[in-house]
Amino acid sequence: MRRCLSPCARSTPWLGLAVALLAGCGSSSSGVGISSKTAQQIVAASRAAAAGAATVHVSGSVHSAGGPLSLDLYLVGGEGGYGRIAQGSLHFSVIRIGRFAYIKGNPALYRRLGAPLARDLRGGWLKAKTSGGLAPFASLTNLEYLVDTALRSHGTLARKGTSTVDGRKVVAIGDLTVGGTLYVAADGSPYPVEVHTPSAGTIRFDRWNQPVTLTAPTDALNVNQLVGR
Repeated sequence: MRRCLSPCARSTPWLGLAVALLAGCGSSSSGVGISSKTAQQIVAASRAAAAGAATVHVSGSVHSAGGPLSLDLYLVGGEGGYGRIAQGSLHFSVIRIGRFAYIKGNPALYRRLGAPLARDLRGGWLKAKTSGGLAPFASLTNLEYLVDTALRSHGTLARKGTSTVDGRKVVAIGDLTVGGTLYVAADGSPYPVEVHTPSAGTIRFDRWNQPVTLTAPTDALNVNQLVGR
């Protein structure tokens, strides 16, 4: 098919994404002439382009009360996503397909989830509905939610000229309120490329609209069976 850990974090403009991660459809716009637009117009164009995307790869690290939270996720609009997440001693893989989420982690993660799980899972996959206890994990694989949260909250905007990120030409938009910077692709569709805030961390977006396959584990244990429901 194509297409939490919930420590508290202080909300910061430009990296409101950090809050979404730790708490738990427009059409693509052309990038032609993006360098001549105002800061507000560039942000609006970037949000519109991202809203119309089918897939994206999200990576980076944000600060949290529990330590740096690292992400490496492939997301599919309207369907889910998969990848890896790490925070402190907790390391795990996550897959979400529709209303079901699958988690596979190290012993520290299962101990955090509860002693029975640590004993019964033994490194295997755990399956649960996204509306239950795995809801915080599931939110990490929601393309629309993550992109909207990352770009929605900001302070006073100002253009900071052009530069490059990973060899790609970008337009830098600064948030004068907290010093964060949004980098938007200067050529082609104006997709967000990176959000960086010194006090909160960095999130990068790439591989827009490249094929992503979501496959459910065949050996997952249903959380309801483990708790005897």
